[in-house]
Order: sequence, then C-alpha cells, then structure tokens
Amino acid sequence: MQDTMTDDRLIVALDVPNAVAGMEMVQRIGPAVSFYKIGLGMLTGGGMALAIELKEQHQKRIFLDMKLFDIGATIENAVRGIAQFDLDFLTVHGDPHVVRAARNGAEGSNLKILAVTILTSLERDDLDACLMRDGSVSQLVTDRAAGAFQAGAHGVIASPQEARAIRALPEADGRLIVTPGVRPANSASDDQKRIATPAQAMRDGADHIVVGRPVWRADDPRAAAGDILAEMASPQARQPNR
Repeated sequence: MQDTMTDDRLIVALDVPNAVAGMEMVQRIGPAVSFYKIGLGMLTGGGMALAIELKEQHQKRIFLDMKLFDIGATIENAVRGIAQFDLDFLTVHGDPHVVRAARNGAEGSNLKILAVTILTSLERDDLDACLMRDGSVSQLVTDRAAGAFQAGAHGVIASPQEARAIRALPEADGRLIVTPGVRPANSASDDQKRIATPAQAMRDGADHIVVGRPVWRADDPRAAAGDILAEMASPQARQPNR
C-alpha cells in the first residue's frame, strides 16, 4: 500500500509507555495512518503533550481515551478544559448523567463525546463480579448505547460483536460506533475477549476501528497498518445496503 493513502476509519492505539515512544511509533508508521488514540496508560508519560503535538504540528486526528467518570460538575469542567485543545474524540462512561455533563463541557467545540458501554475485556462472569444486572452482555451493551444516545452522546465505544445491534437502534441514526477489540486474523487476542477482524467490524456497522498491539508490536508497524487498511477497503468489509 502506498503511504499517500490514508483512511481515518483506522485508529491506531498508541498504548506505549510515554510520549517519546509514541512519537517514534508514529514516525515508524508514516503518513498512511492519520488517526491515533492516546489513553490513560500514557497520561503520566506526556500523553496530553503528545496529543497536542500530533494535532497541531502533524495534522493527525486524536482520540483521547480517558473513560471519564465522576459527578456531573467535575465531568463538565474536565471536558471543557480538554475541549480547548481541538482534539477529535473523548471517551466518558456511558451513564446518562456523565454523558450529559460531558456534552455541556464540549459545547461550542468540535470534540465528539463517545460513551463507553461495557469494556471489551469483560464477559458475563466479570459483570457478575461487578454486581451488574442480569442479561446477556450484548443486550446490556445495546441498552447502555441507547441510553447514552438519548443523553446526547455523539457515539459509543462497543465491541465489534455488538456493532450490528447498536447500528439497528433508531437512536443510532447519525451517531458513531467505534470498536476496539479488533484483531487481524491469526493475531493474539491478548486481554480482549469480544473481538472480530477489521473486515467483520466494518461490515457490522463500525465507523472506526481501534487497533493497538497488532500494529505497534509488529516488526514492521507500517506494513501491519497497511494490511489492516487494505482489509478495511476490501469487498468483505462493505456494509449491506451501502
């Protein structure tokens, strides 16, 4: 694949220890990838500084994956502070009071608020341990997504396995579905439990997929990203009726 080809439906997760390693990885991947995720794991290693540098100096789109959760006033103030940096996506937990406060904090900016439904590393046994109500994981994810949309979320974070059900919700019209837990065929699942291939995730309704370790752990991250982009552009990734 030529480096001049970009597709911002692919978000590469820079789940590396610090901003120096993150910038080195961006340089190794090259211009084919235009969208990066920076999460909590890098927050104390210069993550915000890297996010701002990539946005302002390298014209990359930035997904800040903070999964914020607190009382409404604190969420609103935190999001208002983040919104001043003109980043693209921010995650908060999908509880309606959190989503509403985040939308208030993002008002007047281009920051998109994405609600976390249920982490892709969790299964029903994990939810039982957290005292979550009965029901299948897929139903709980769909219900939380609907509630987050009603509260004003621009989109949701959900595993590829729930993307189709969420896309079918009336509330999902015009909203974003971003799917972590995406693994190319023959890749290790690591700590993700509800996974799918890039083509399957796109076919089932995802707007963006998030891929981390299969790219930054690869001997050639640029080639690994290129393979994923090629799969996303394949006929197998087309959504029905699109």
